[in-house]
Amino acid sequence: MDLFDRSSPVAPRQESRISGDMATPTEFVEPLWHSASLSRSDRATRLVTFLLLVALCPSAAPAQTAAPRTRDAGEVNLVTPAADRAIQRGLTRLASMQQPDGAFGSGLYRKNVAVSALAGMAFLSSGSTPGRGPYGAHVSKTVDYLLACADSSGLVNEPDNKWPMYGHGFATLFLAEAYGMSPRDDLRDKLKAAINLIITTQNKEGGWRYQPEKVQDADLSVTVCQIMALRAARNAGLYVPKSTIEACNKYVRQSQNADGGYKYQLVRGSESRLALTAAGLVSLFNAGIYEGSEVDRGLAYLMKHLPAGGGIGREPHYFYGHYYAVQATWQAGGDYWRRWYPAIRDELLSRQALDGSWSDPTVCGEYGTAMALIILQMPNNSLPIFQR
Repeated sequence: MDLFDRSSPVAPRQESRISGDMATPTEFVEPLWHSASLSRSDRATRLVTFLLLVALCPSAAPAQTAAPRTRDAGEVNLVTPAADRAIQRGLTRLASMQQPDGAFGSGLYRKNVAVSALAGMAFLSSGSTPGRGPYGAHVSKTVDYLLACADSSGLVNEPDNKWPMYGHGFATLFLAEAYGMSPRDDLRDKLKAAINLIITTQNKEGGWRYQPEKVQDADLSVTVCQIMALRAARNAGLYVPKSTIEACNKYVRQSQNADGGYKYQLVRGSESRLALTAAGLVSLFNAGIYEGSEVDRGLAYLMKHLPAGGGIGREPHYFYGHYYAVQATWQAGGDYWRRWYPAIRDELLSRQALDGSWSDPTVCGEYGTAMALIILQMPNNSLPIFQR
C-alpha cells in the first residue's frame, strides 16, 4: 500500500494500452478566470487575490471552484510562531533540494514524479504560484520537469518506475493545481491527456491499480490518488464524466469496514488502516459527502489514532497517512481539526532536523520534507483541492 513501495508483489510494468489517440476525448472548458479581460499577471495571482477581484467583479466568478471554507480565529492561530519558523526553514531547505531539471527525490526515488509533485504542492501551499512569489521559479521548474515526463499516452512517469499510477495521480493533481494559476497551452494539453488516461483506465470496480490499464482488481490507495487528480482537474475547468465520478465514489464507499475504518481492497477480512481511512474520508468530502453515518464512523476511527508522539518510523506509511488525515480533519472542522492539527504540528516540529528537513526512512528526505510542509500549511487554505 506504500506510496512508492517498489517491493510490492505486482506484475512487472507492461506497456500502456492507451494509444496516442485518446479513446475518450476530454472536453476542455476554459476556466472563467482565464478570461482575456484579465491581464496575465492577474491570472497568475494567488486564489485569494482572485477571490478579492471576484468580490469587485461578480461576473468574473468561476463556476467550477467553490469559495474557501470559513475559518475562525482559533483555526488560524493554531499555526504558532514556532510552527511558522519551522515552515520557513523547511521551505528554504526543500528549495535547495531541487535538481537542475526541476526534479526532486534521491536514492531509489531520484527524480520520482510523485516526490516532485508533492514538493511543488508544498510550495503552492505557501502561496507561491508558477513564476510568482518566493518559490515561483521552483514551482515553474517542477511543472516543466513533470511535463517532460509525460509520454504520448498521457502517462506522467519517470524512467524505470514499474508501478506508475501512484506517481501519475500525484503529478496530475499538481499539474491541475498549477494550471488553475497559470494557463499555459502546453500544460493544458498534457493535463488533458493525463486526465484522459485516468478516465480510460478505470476498472469495473470503479478504481485503479498500479498499472495504466484496466486491471481486474483495484486498491483504495491508488484509487484515491486518481480521485484527487480528477477533482483538481474539474476545479481547473476540465470535463470529467459523471459516470467516472459515480463509479469511483461507489468503490470508496464499499471499502469501509464495520468498525468505520477503510480497507485496502474489496476482499473479505481486509483490515482497516489509518492511512486508508483518512484517504477514504477525503474522497467522501471531495464528493460533497460531509454528513452521515459513514462519515461519523470514519472520523471516530480516525480520532482513535490521534498523534501521540509515536513519530516518524514507528508508524507504517507515516507521512502518507498524515497527509490525508490533516485534510480529513480540516474538512471536518470543529473539534476534529482543533484536536488533530496541534497534535501533528507538535510532533512534526519535534522531528525537524537542524537543516530544516524531515527524514523518511522508506522514501527519501525530499518526500518527508514536502509532506511535512503540506501538513503544517493546511490552515493557509491556499489550494482549491484542499478547500471545503
